[in-house]
Amino acid sequence: MLRHWVSTARRAVGRFIRSRDGNVAMMFATLSVPLLVATGGLVDYSRAWMAQTKLQDASDATATMLSKSASTLTATQMGTQASSFFLANYEDSDALPVTVTPSYSASGPSVTVTASTAIKSYFLGLIGIQQMPISVSSTVVWGQARLRVALVLDNTGSMADDGKITALKTATHSLLTQLQNAGTNAGDVYVSIIPFSKDLNVGSSNYAASWIDWTDWNAANGTCSKSGYSSQSTCTAQGSCSKSTYTSQSTCQSHSGTWTLATWTPKNHNTWNGCVTDRGTDTGPGTATGYDQKVDAPISGNTSTLFPADQYSSCSLTAVGLTADWTSLNSLVDQMQPNGTTNQPIGLVWGWQSLVGGGPFTAPALDPAYQYTQVVVLLSDGLNTQDRWYGNGSSTSTQVDARMYNGSGSSAAGTCQNVKAAGISVYSIQVDTGGDPTSTLLQNCASVSSQFYKLTSANQIVSVFNTIGTALSQLRISK
Repeated sequence: MLRHWVSTARRAVGRFIRSRDGNVAMMFATLSVPLLVATGGLVDYSRAWMAQTKLQDASDATATMLSKSASTLTATQMGTQASSFFLANYEDSDALPVTVTPSYSASGPSVTVTASTAIKSYFLGLIGIQQMPISVSSTVVWGQARLRVALVLDNTGSMADDGKITALKTATHSLLTQLQNAGTNAGDVYVSIIPFSKDLNVGSSNYAASWIDWTDWNAANGTCSKSGYSSQSTCTAQGSCSKSTYTSQSTCQSHSGTWTLATWTPKNHNTWNGCVTDRGTDTGPGTATGYDQKVDAPISGNTSTLFPADQYSSCSLTAVGLTADWTSLNSLVDQMQPNGTTNQPIGLVWGWQSLVGGGPFTAPALDPAYQYTQVVVLLSDGLNTQDRWYGNGSSTSTQVDARMYNGSGSSAAGTCQNVKAAGISVYSIQVDTGGDPTSTLLQNCASVSSQFYKLTSANQIVSVFNTIGTALSQLRISK
């Protein structure tokens, strides 16, 4: 209405200026005040519009702030905090005092903030309109969405270079703070941390668990009855003759001696360091799909489904499953040390495992009253060099890559495809401080192209984790 009025007044002014009739001066003098009001009203309108925009921004910020603690505040406390925060974020010299009114509803739950004020009129006052009232409202609804995040973090030896492990610790602490602040009530946000190298540490205290396969560990860790042999295969191939003169089974027995094979005695399982390697495959390590690429539950008696114990000397820290114990999570980050070779697939599949539970992890049950967003953040600074079957630990292994992402066109999928097919959002980060080409493996593993990051300096880990933390936090709150 105001725009139409101003436009009409402007057209009238133009006609008066162009007219040459004798009574124009008298008429123009008579109409000068309403014309001034019409033109000046546009100025007042613009001032009011700008003030309302500032009012809305401050209202939005106040509602978001209150959503983090509204359920624990009294009405008086909420009103005090709302007014203080609002006024700290709103400044307009034209505006009269602002009234801020917050309200909390447990249904939703939600916070609504209404704010109202008025702008003093400069021109419209000539016709009795001394003030232009403005008001806004902001509502923040939360609690319908919950967040579960698995941080799969490269702890291999190369992370010691160029300040990468230090930057990773700083970035992860900051991300944990963001995720902690994104939650309002118990169960809103859970996080797991999965440090990985060639193997993954599930905790040595689990040595009696039924989901551990000891076949390979028993064969590699023990003592031989005949000195000089350190593996079961080499030990049990040896023997001794009851007649010491003879050193082979054939000569011993041909001279009426008794040949006795050496015996292998595995070490006590409580000496295990907690590391496991890749699970078995459906039909052997050369197949395109296997239990190392899935989170199927371990089945007693089916060794392919069990987690193979491995006494890896460069075992990373024990992984932590989903928890809201922020002190424990931050403590784990502080202890991270770079060591070992790179097996991204084992980190990725265990990140997935932590979200669904199984083995050493117990994932909190999903509440049907809520919507859940599940996320894996995978960070690695290198190329895959070694897993249970392939690679030498120093050069790139295309076989390990294939187990992580099957790009051959086969109907069988790799771990990345399986994770995404399960509805889990994947962020992948390549930290490249050595001039390596872009990892198409990590690039393809991301759920969408915008969730893949290639970094060329360690400090960029901090900014990227902040970006991811902001995005994940916004999933918890919608306006």
